[in-house]
Amino acid sequence: MSALSVARAVALGVGVLALSGCITKIAESRVESALVKGGLSQANSECMAERMVDRLSISQLRKLERLKGEKGEPLKPVTIRGYIERVRRVGDAEVIAVTSSSAVVCAAKNL
Repeated sequence: MSALSVARAVALGVGVLALSGCITKIAESRVESALVKGGLSQANSECMAERMVDRLSISQLRKLERLKGEKGEPLKPVTIRGYIERVRRVGDAEVIAVTSSSAVVCAAKNL
């Protein structure tokens, strides 16, 4: 393999890694915004988004983005428990587990 080929391969690898990090940051930002819109604090949303992006698929994260309250419910739940109750409606056990564990870990961190 020539030096030019090696340089191209290295450049491609670096580009893929940079793009991957950029995509992760975009996903974290979108999840964080959805959590804040869902009624969670900025600090908890930031912490939870970081954990959730690493543990859930894009389709699972989209389910959370589309999450809305039922008729008669306040637009934003006042507590983490209220948010998790809404998440249960998604019907995805992994989403519920990751959201719940992230909420507990992040709430403890933000005490």
